[in-house]
Amino acid sequence: MNNKLLEWVLRISIAGEFIGHGVFAIQGKKDWIGWFAKFGVGDPEMAKNLLFWIGITDLAVALLVLVRPIRVALLWALVWGFWTALLRPLVGMPIWDFIERWANWGAPLALLLYYGWPRSLKSWFKVRGE
Repeated sequence: MNNKLLEWVLRISIAGEFIGHGVFAIQGKKDWIGWFAKFGVGDPEMAKNLLFWIGITDLAVALLVLVRPIRVALLWALVWGFWTALLRPLVGMPIWDFIERWANWGAPLALLLYYGWPRSLKSWFKVRGE
């Protein structure tokens, strides 16, 4: 298989997830605003503002992964993808909602491993081969 093709499939997949989540967050998805209350943010307006900035961050991660996928961005995508998948059963949805979203953190993990796990702090801010 062409390694560049594999890399781009993963990059586009990760970007797609983060663009989708980012747009939903910026729009203030009603369900997500309700989830904030379960974690102590009872004011819907504050939750909507937090979601807006989370959405901006998600879109920035999507763009970074497409343009210059530095490893720290992939680590963030991995952690955030895992957390947002895990969040579903934590707010009362079935465990299957978590399992269905394994690709949300699996794709960033796969691309991070493809680039090679960083061995220094400096290498977290590089793309493979830099």
